[in-house]
Amino acid sequence: MKRFQLTRNTFGRLVFTSPDDAEVHEGVVPVRAFPIAAPDEGIALVNKQGRELAWIDRLADLPAASRILIEEELNSREFLPEIRRIVHVSTFASPSTWDVETDRGPAKLVLKGEEDIRRVAHSTLLIADAHGVQYLIRDIQELDQGSRKLLDRFL
Repeated sequence: MKRFQLTRNTFGRLVFTSPDDAEVHEGVVPVRAFPIAAPDEGIALVNKQGRELAWIDRLADLPAASRILIEEELNSREFLPEIRRIVHVSTFASPSTWDVETDRGPAKLVLKGEEDIRRVAHSTLLIADAHGVQYLIRDIQELDQGSRKLLDRFL
């Protein structure tokens, strides 16, 4: 079975070519079905009008060239730093400034209130800072003891 093809045009946009070469769409966008729970599974490729052109069960099943293009596109559109460690919090009352280490480097976030910490799975949290940036804690149990202790004061 021939698969679809993905390339980039001269403007850097993704170009989708159907398996039978009958359809070509420029400006294709990958969309994750479950960006937090299963980021590498369930990805739709949609055209400019939002119509699904292809469904990808698992990124790992794609040829390397297509997988890399999709990952690059997703990374350029999505910004969801993952908190690896909570270094310091200014106060246990709200608003509170947190110094954190993320997968993208050190950061400061301002937590307006405890309601800005949302549980999205058993041990996964999404934290919205005062500037609208979302931070992810994928697994509370993977944080060091000091970070968990600081976090517990807000949960």
